[in-house]
Amino acid sequence: MNDSFVLKGTVCYSRSRTEIAVFPDSYVVCEKGISRGVYQTLPEGYQVLPLTDYGDKLILPGLVDLHTHAPQYPFRGTGMDLELVEWLQSRAFPEEARYSDLDYARTAYRQFVDRLTRSATTRACVFATRHREATELLMDLLEDSGLATFVGKVNMDRNAPEDLREESAQVSARETRLWLEETEGRYRRTRPILTPRFIPSCTEELLEALGDIQQERGLPVQSHLSENPEEIRWVQELCPQAEFYGDAYDRRGLFGRDPSGRPFPTIMAHCVWSPPEEVARMKENGVFVAHCPASNTNLSSGIAPVRTYLDAGLRVGLGSDVAGGHTESLFRAMTDAVQVSKLYWRLVDQTAKPITFAEAFYLATKGGGAFFGNVGSLEEGYEFDAIVLDDSSLSHPQALTIPQRLERAAYLSLDLLGLHAKYVAGRQLF
Repeated sequence: MNDSFVLKGTVCYSRSRTEIAVFPDSYVVCEKGISRGVYQTLPEGYQVLPLTDYGDKLILPGLVDLHTHAPQYPFRGTGMDLELVEWLQSRAFPEEARYSDLDYARTAYRQFVDRLTRSATTRACVFATRHREATELLMDLLEDSGLATFVGKVNMDRNAPEDLREESAQVSARETRLWLEETEGRYRRTRPILTPRFIPSCTEELLEALGDIQQERGLPVQSHLSENPEEIRWVQELCPQAEFYGDAYDRRGLFGRDPSGRPFPTIMAHCVWSPPEEVARMKENGVFVAHCPASNTNLSSGIAPVRTYLDAGLRVGLGSDVAGGHTESLFRAMTDAVQVSKLYWRLVDQTAKPITFAEAFYLATKGGGAFFGNVGSLEEGYEFDAIVLDDSSLSHPQALTIPQRLERAAYLSLDLLGLHAKYVAGRQLF
């Protein structure tokens, strides 16, 4: 495998949260899967490396999806007139129950992985189902794809249909341990992540058992948080001792820090209605917010105050949240994030300035990429994830600046039609 090479083209990446760096007619160097930076003139030491000249095509960092549900992919784009809880009960849960059938899981997961591979997403944090065998099958397919992912076997031992609910907290924990044992050392690019679905679907006993597993293995955690007012009221009824929704996780060591204070990577999706106390706890514990604007709109959840989170210094990335979100396109997530922030400013809080396109691009690259480590940029020292876009089909009567080309590519869904090449950790996928 050749993981050392040079690409030439129009290079863009986020220099900071508010600034997109642009380099026309420039070289970006990959050495052993790591970016060695962007150059107007290729240094002599790199001239021996294989060179691919992409002309005026856009070379960007790969995009990072912090929250998606692989088993929901088959029914994306349907049930979009429902609210969250009704949607879960009528669409998501019945579909996820199908994954007890490995033949069905193989067909459905292959479709999901094939589409994700052909998208602009290079890294993703993925929910599977509670089925151990099907989760391992999904991990096999993702490993073969060349994508870099975290995958979670979902835990849920209450408030779910009988054919999807695990028998008990003990069974759920036992299956989780077996899943971790069977997949340990099996993959290079696919890693496990503990995945309590959300508080309503996990008993206190199960959360405590998952906290024990986290401490034993040092695993990251992903779940849902403060997505919908009805859901939050439900959590208050189930966990009256918790100060707020996130505190129900934190009491069991599943909210960015274990009981000893040791930090570990954690993603909480949505955070639409997080109170100030929850926001402060997320910042204190280093919890990542996965902002999923399409899903929050489709399921009538509301508008997450992303400007507030960014200004408060929280770690924020984007999630497609398929199939609450109707597309895996993170270009669409970028533009949705800008649009809903405008609605929040206009309709909710006129002191919350809308986010810019540059900030949305940052969230889809560096912002979410930080969960994976040094990921999300083409600056020196970052893992080399890149996509190449051909925007020549988007005719225009006058010359555009490079930032204008990039913004237009996102708003006109060029990732669906103009994705020319893709690299993950220095490996070319196509």
